Amino acid sequence: MRPALALLQSNCLLFVFSGMCVPISNLLSVLDTAVLHGLPNLTDLDLSQNRFSRVRMITQSSPLPSLLSLHLEENHFSHLPEASFSSLSALQELFLSHNNLHSVAPGAFNGLNSLRRLHINNNRLMTIDPRWFRALPQLEVLMLGGNPVEGLPERGFVALTSLRSLVLGDMGLRGLAEKALEGLDELESLSFYENHLTKVPRQALKRVPGLKFLDLNKNHIKLIETGDFKDMVNLKELGLNNMEELVSIDKASLENLPELTKLEITNNPRLSYVHPQAFVRLSRLESLMLNSNSLSALHQNIMLSLPSLQEVSLHSNPLRCDCLFHWAARDTSHPPIERDMQMKTQAARVVRFIQPEATLCSEPPELRARRVREVSSGEMSASCLPTIPASSLPSYVGVQEGGKLVLHCRALAEPHPELYWVTPSGLRLGPSANSTSESFSAFAICRNATSNGFNHTSALSFQHSKAQNDSVCQFFKHYQLLPEGTLEISRITPREGGLYTCVAENALGADTRSVTVGVHAGGKNRKRGVVTKPKKFQAIRIDARLELNEVGEHYAILSWQSRQNLPSTRLSWQALHSNSHTPTYTTRILAGTQSFNLTHLQAETFYRVCLHLGIIEDGKHANQGSGESKKPQCVSFRTKDVPETQPSLQLNPELTSIAVTLLLLGYILLLAVQGWDTEPGEGAGKHHNALCVDIKGPQTVIIGQKTKESNEDQTHLKEKLESYYII
Repeated sequence: MRPALALLQSNCLLFVFSGMCVPISNLLSVLDTAVLHGLPNLTDLDLSQNRFSRVRMITQSSPLPSLLSLHLEENHFSHLPEASFSSLSALQELFLSHNNLHSVAPGAFNGLNSLRRLHINNNRLMTIDPRWFRALPQLEVLMLGGNPVEGLPERGFVALTSLRSLVLGDMGLRGLAEKALEGLDELESLSFYENHLTKVPRQALKRVPGLKFLDLNKNHIKLIETGDFKDMVNLKELGLNNMEELVSIDKASLENLPELTKLEITNNPRLSYVHPQAFVRLSRLESLMLNSNSLSALHQNIMLSLPSLQEVSLHSNPLRCDCLFHWAARDTSHPPIERDMQMKTQAARVVRFIQPEATLCSEPPELRARRVREVSSGEMSASCLPTIPASSLPSYVGVQEGGKLVLHCRALAEPHPELYWVTPSGLRLGPSANSTSESFSAFAICRNATSNGFNHTSALSFQHSKAQNDSVCQFFKHYQLLPEGTLEISRITPREGGLYTCVAENALGADTRSVTVGVHAGGKNRKRGVVTKPKKFQAIRIDARLELNEVGEHYAILSWQSRQNLPSTRLSWQALHSNSHTPTYTTRILAGTQSFNLTHLQAETFYRVCLHLGIIEDGKHANQGSGESKKPQCVSFRTKDVPETQPSLQLNPELTSIAVTLLLLGYILLLAVQGWDTEPGEGAGKHHNALCVDIKGPQTVIIGQKTKESNEDQTHLKEKLESYYII
């Protein structure tokens, strides 16, 4: 007997009474059929890390009626023929990972009716054949990850009616067919770790009603969209970690997950936005992990929507300790005291911060590096300016001609900001006042505009000729603006390339962020996946005619037109006096704005107003360099005179009130005299019911009577005085 085989046999004999055979050699390539003879009670055989290349060398060597577990990892298998393991009828675990398998016969697993666990991961399989699984009715765990499979067949796992755990990690999956997971009614755990998914496969996941644990970590998903995880009523844990491209968790993206207790959304370097209503009806969520993202805040509404939350992790985020973070202040419960909607109790709930010493403020500057838990609510501002995180938009995006451009823009503020986009041609794209759908097409707006015209609430605001408008609307047939702020343009052409600006605005102010879009021409010689270096956008002179539309005593309305996106536009004005130098005032003009109402001006005064147009050069605002036009457009005008007062009788309000009061008193005395004249028989002593006049102000006179006489007399007097009320 050769030394290696002798060593194997002696090693197996040492474990014969325990039912295990664990060889210590890593050089076996041939197995003598006599080696396993006499081991009818063998239950576990480990032949991993050897040089076997043919499975039947092992499985056909000798019948092993009691074998339950077979380890064949890290060998040299490249093919599994038909009925490769038919002699192992009792086998429950088969490990074939880390081989060179590139083909598996349709009936390779025939005879393994008792198999519970199959590891065939980290091989070279490029397709999944549904016929493999027909002979495995008892299979509970299937490991397929690490194979270069780009797509799963529909109903590919329908034969695995007992499967509880499926691992599809580290493959080439770019998407899932709707019925790819159909038939897996008992599946509880599913992993798509490290694939190329760009969206949550929501339709496929709906086919797995009993799913409890879902791993989508390390994919190319950019948005967790509305309804992505809706009505997954058995889900307990969800992982959305380590996604380089994830930027937003949108409204109601997780809805009606009554069993979810742990949610992990960590280590996503571009994730800067979680919608205040992202989580809906997560009644049992206890642990929320949001650390190591680019979040500036976690809105209080999120905390209030999670009644069972016990701990939250927010460390390693650029947190803004302002109005959105009042719930986390040291003098406030975390979150504030709230009522249990189900039990209707009054108990306060305290949410624990994980690693509070590392949960620090990044903004504002006066609170930087302070621990969030040490900042009081009085130190936080009561309102918040909009902020568009830098991580949400890159400075440059390249797209192939005819392809689809998708730009995501998000912002949090209090009050909630409105978002709109400005195209390279200067057109402003915003939500329509009449839009009620989840998204809307500008084609409909253009169609309506032909009959109704555009107004300030329309998605488009421009004034061109009919031919120009038709051309613009032809372009906007291909665009959509989603409610969260995502701009999509399909079938893009080079003329749509250029500078796009997102504007987030609320009553307190605005923030902008721009991205340069390069449209690459298609061609056979162009290498796939190669991104050309963006060209330097040279500063150009822009002529825009500044016009004075209306002027009053204290205001002036100005307008201008430009066919370019100019995010660094400024407006300056100065009062012109011959005898003194007056300061020059400047204000920033938001991108897409083409009119301005200049207020708080002095009457009868000359003003000079100038429009400074600029663009962005090399990703920076060019209002300090050559990117700004050297010759601003200016207009001069004189505010209107204060109208002369016409001669008329105008009484001081106080004097008017006094006069009215004296008139009323005179009338009252007249009535009293008339009363005495008509009743001469009455004594003067019976008329001691003094009238009390209470003057509340120059515009209201309230008269009350203190008397012991009947209410009828008082009502009669009130009717006589009714004509003197001033309201």
